[in-house]
Amino acid sequence: MQVGLIGLGAMGRGMAENLAKAGHDVLIWNRSGDGGKPIAGARMVDTPVEVFQSDLVLTMLSDDAAIRSVVLDAGLLAGARAGVIHAVTATISVAFAEELAAAHAAAGIGYLSAPVFGRPDAAAAGQLSVVVAGDAAAIETARPAFKAISRKIWVLGEHPRQANAAKIAGNMMITFAIEAMAEALVLTGDNGVTTEAFFELMLGTLFGGRIYETYSASIAAGKYEPGFRMQLGLKDLRLATEAAQAAGKRLPMLEAVRTRMSEAVDAGMGEKDWSAIAQLLLRKDD
Repeated sequence: MQVGLIGLGAMGRGMAENLAKAGHDVLIWNRSGDGGKPIAGARMVDTPVEVFQSDLVLTMLSDDAAIRSVVLDAGLLAGARAGVIHAVTATISVAFAEELAAAHAAAGIGYLSAPVFGRPDAAAAGQLSVVVAGDAAAIETARPAFKAISRKIWVLGEHPRQANAAKIAGNMMITFAIEAMAEALVLTGDNGVTTEAFFELMLGTLFGGRIYETYSASIAAGKYEPGFRMQLGLKDLRLATEAAQAAGKRLPMLEAVRTRMSEAVDAGMGEKDWSAIAQLLLRKDD
């Protein structure tokens, strides 16, 4: 099919490359210019309006405000091709997902929430996990494109907000895991257990899994090159806080970790990987 993609950041570029490799006719547009070197099999167009003439459009933009600016404020839905489906693959708020679904319905345009789990290396390898919710027929239409960028597609329901809630909750849990590993190192390090020995023990017994493997390696090496920038991680924790407030609940762990990440950003770590919250804690307790 013809697939449009808006947003050629660290995630969007890999997605566009894999869509083209899978044989789709890919149209791309980037807010900040040409997005770097050309992508084989993809065509850069001059305006986002052209992208919305595709069969399916994926937007990988940083936050609610960016999507609002590019899609809603610019009136893209009014000029979109009849029958196009728009899937937002970024992490956005539950409330904004509801607003987007209503705006698309009013314009007669298909809408899916389809946020992805995975870092830029997973995007480049076509190994993202796509979490999608919305109209079942629209999901089936989009499935070949989702398959091109992912290792698995998870369908969570017919209401787009369901996918956004799951993505926000999952990102929240990742930050909990990072903070837990950092706090554990305070206890073990103070008693002479090496970081390497402790993580080998935990990964081999209680806490195997991709998140613990990936971030324990970053923490042990003290290397925090951004796979997912802490500024964006803090944004996701804000979205989680808003969702909790809408549910009338207080989430104490979320509050604590959000405070920790806010401190790290204020300390100048906003452009580092979000796992650098461990660096902040371990520095304080050295």
